[in-house]
Amino acid sequence: MSFTPSDKIEIAHQLSDIGVHIIEAGFPASSADEFSTVKAIAAEGLKSTVCGLARSVQADVDRCIDAGVDMVHVFIPTSEVQRVHTIRKSHEEVVRITGDIVRYARDHTDKVLFSAMDATRTGIPELIEVYTAAVEAGATAINVPDTVGVATPTSMQEMIHALRPKIPVTIDVHCHNDFGMATANTISAVQAGADQVQVTVNGIGERAGNADLACTVMVIESIFGFDTGIVTERLVETSRMISRFSGIVVPPTYPVTGEFAFSHESGIHSQGVIENASTFEPGIMTPEMVGHRRRLKLGKHVGRHAVREMLNQVHIHPDDTQLDEIITRIKQISSKGKKVTEHDLYEIAEMVTGMSTGGRYVELLDIAIMTGNHMIPTATVRARVNGAEEVCCRTGNGAVDAAIKALIGTVPKPATLKEFNITAISEGSDAIGHVTLVVEDEKGRIFDAAASGDDVVLASVEAMMNAINMVYRNGRNDH
Repeated sequence: MSFTPSDKIEIAHQLSDIGVHIIEAGFPASSADEFSTVKAIAAEGLKSTVCGLARSVQADVDRCIDAGVDMVHVFIPTSEVQRVHTIRKSHEEVVRITGDIVRYARDHTDKVLFSAMDATRTGIPELIEVYTAAVEAGATAINVPDTVGVATPTSMQEMIHALRPKIPVTIDVHCHNDFGMATANTISAVQAGADQVQVTVNGIGERAGNADLACTVMVIESIFGFDTGIVTERLVETSRMISRFSGIVVPPTYPVTGEFAFSHESGIHSQGVIENASTFEPGIMTPEMVGHRRRLKLGKHVGRHAVREMLNQVHIHPDDTQLDEIITRIKQISSKGKKVTEHDLYEIAEMVTGMSTGGRYVELLDIAIMTGNHMIPTATVRARVNGAEEVCCRTGNGAVDAAIKALIGTVPKPATLKEFNITAISEGSDAIGHVTLVVEDEKGRIFDAAASGDDVVLASVEAMMNAINMVYRNGRNDH
């Protein structure tokens, strides 16, 4: 995956704003474009230290210095398999090169980080000898990389315990996730005495990725009780930014920042959370602490307490018999593999109870869409909004995007589309499409809705209209 230069600058500002101490902006010697981007980030005046990566050659270090970074990070392979097959050097040559390159870098900058690449497959005596050469040459920090993710929490702890008495400077760790242990190994390193950790947003990185920023920070803050300096309330916001720029969707069940991280469907879970959130959440980490929201979900395991609570929020108060019927219908829909949305719940509740949630705030009167291979997709929507007729025209990246933007443009309160999915529920070119989407209101509340039809554009508009009506229905009930 790659980011545009403007994406990288925006990401750098976000990381700096949330309190990240050091940002490794890139590898300036790798290309002219990479050099320009690193230089631009270094010139942004960020609160974070900006670091540039370099191989153990003077030309690479020079490119870092020319880019204006605050810190140079030099690395060299130290394990036998990498020494023999990548740089073809003996251990003694690696020790000598390490001293020479670190000394050269320190002659040009005040901060030098040295990495012994593939440290966790290098013998402890050899590692100590290489790191000692780096420290004696002026390295201000050393990095212990688990380059291919083969460490375990126990072996990582043992390695840091062995290095700590010998290394008088900052010990930093960089863990890969090949066996799913990157964050656990990072935490074990901290427990053993590491001072600094390298992480990535959403765990994105080479192969299976690296230790995750949000998970690592929240373990250190919530379980260990140490202040990392990170503005944790912006972790979800940061995760979503990287997901948007990278095109890599965060799995819903991903810890801390995933959509379901604080969601509850099971009846006993929902009942407990309604009474006291700590019953089925960590307690020491709340959704508010990371910029997330707690949600009650609808599905085949949903319970009475959750459904009653969700209906109470829109002033629908079924009796016990009606509530049982509503839950039965929800479970029947869910058992067929269909996602049950809040809009479905309200529609079912209105049918069972005969109660109205206040009618539709937005009604579609007309929609016209123009698209083609030589024109910008454009949609015009005419809608009745709270009794008044509104018209809005918008362009978009395709007919669906234009239509949804035009519909949103007819309403005064903002509603942000957060997720959009479409699936075919029949076969052929005239297949029925089922659209599900999630929107967020101005108070950060999440609402989901769905619609189906043989015209995916109209189904998308209907789903969005259902979601907007839920936003306004809940808004009225705030008063």
